[in-house]
Amino acid sequence: METPAFSFAASRFVPVAIGFFGLGTGYFIWGGQALFGFPKASPEVNRTMGMWGFWMPGFMQFITGVYLLVGLTWFNVFGNVPPLYMAGLAFTAYGVHWFAMAHRRYIAASDQPDGWMAIAFLFLSILGIGVFRRAADIPVMILFAGLTLIYLFEIPTRLLGWHLGARLVGLVQFLTGIWLMYLTYAVTVDTALGSKVWA
Repeated sequence: METPAFSFAASRFVPVAIGFFGLGTGYFIWGGQALFGFPKASPEVNRTMGMWGFWMPGFMQFITGVYLLVGLTWFNVFGNVPPLYMAGLAFTAYGVHWFAMAHRRYIAASDQPDGWMAIAFLFLSILGIGVFRRAADIPVMILFAGLTLIYLFEIPTRLLGWHLGARLVGLVQFLTGIWLMYLTYAVTVDTALGSKVWA
């Protein structure tokens, strides 16, 4: 008795714009508040920040990462594009880490242990720079450079209470959020219309 084999048509609709938009929104919300100090932190504001952090950068990145990894490994619908494995790893890991950070903020728990987390995500971000540099995908490499700076500043900010670091993290998050909106536009226009954003 033969096992039935399923095959799926190749798809050019790689869902990375979903993850880019979710993370960019999260960086505008969290980075904007850290950079500009508005709205002022309060239990109510922190709960709202936690909810946004859970759903936008958390859920939207997590679902993108799972979608990519399943499409690459189980169904092979995205073709032979090995750098998408790095994207799947990153979106999944960053999504779960946003779930944890959002929940921590929602329940007003300590952010000091986030400094240890930032060490692991610093390594993951540096790995992303290397993979996408070798793949000659410079726009995504720039994104990972922004992520690297965020986690580099997060380590002393959370572990040592470096007060200026919180504003620097907010600044880099906000700037990286702008770049993520560009990536969202670029991928969506290229995929939906087959043309470049600024062409």
